[in-house]
Amino acid sequence: MTDQELKSFLDEKYLLYNQPRFIETDPISIPRLFSRKEDIEIAGFLAATIAWGQRPTIIRNAHRLMDWMGYRPFEFVTQGDVEKFDRFGDFVHRTFNGIDCRYFLLALREIYRNEDGLEALFTEGFQHSGSMMEGIFRFREKFLSYQPEIRTQKHVANPMKGSSAKRINMFLRWMVRDNQTGVDFGLWKDIPASA
Repeated sequence: MTDQELKSFLDEKYLLYNQPRFIETDPISIPRLFSRKEDIEIAGFLAATIAWGQRPTIIRNAHRLMDWMGYRPFEFVTQGDVEKFDRFGDFVHRTFNGIDCRYFLLALREIYRNEDGLEALFTEGFQHSGSMMEGIFRFREKFLSYQPEIRTQKHVANPMKGSSAKRINMFLRWMVRDNQTGVDFGLWKDIPASA
C-alpha cells in the first residue's frame, strides 16, 4: 500500500466514524453527559483510562463511576473528605481495580485543587518542549507523584518508554480537536490538534 493509498483509506475511515451517530456506542458518550468543562475533563479522563475491552463494558463501567459520583465528577472529586473515595474499593474494569480508582480520584483532587486542572497540567507539559510526548510524560510524573502503589503506575502510559499512550491521546483528542463535526469537544485551545 502506498502512502497515498494509506492516507485515502484513513481519510475514508475518519469520515465514516467521526460522526455524532457513533457517540452513543463510544466511550466519548460519557463526557458528553456533561456541560461543565471540569466535569467533561474528569469524566473523559476516567472513561479514556478504562477504554480497553468491549465498548459496552467500558461504557457500563464508566457510567458506574459517574453514578457513584452522583453524576457530578468535579464536585465529587474536589469537595469533602477523601474517605468518600473508599466506595470505589470494589470497582473493577479488567486490570484497573479499586486501588487504582481511588488513587486516580486522589490525584485528580490534587490536580484540580493545586495545579489548575488537567488542561493546565497537559498544556504546561506541552509548552515546555512543544512535544506532546514530553507533555504526556510530564503529566504522568505529576499524576503519579502522590505515592501510588506500583500496580497503579501501569495505568498511566509512559511514552518515554515506548508506549503509544493511545488512551491518553484519545482523551487529548476529545479535549483539543475542534467540535466542527459534533464529536470532540475542542475545549483546550493552547495545544494544537496537530500535536
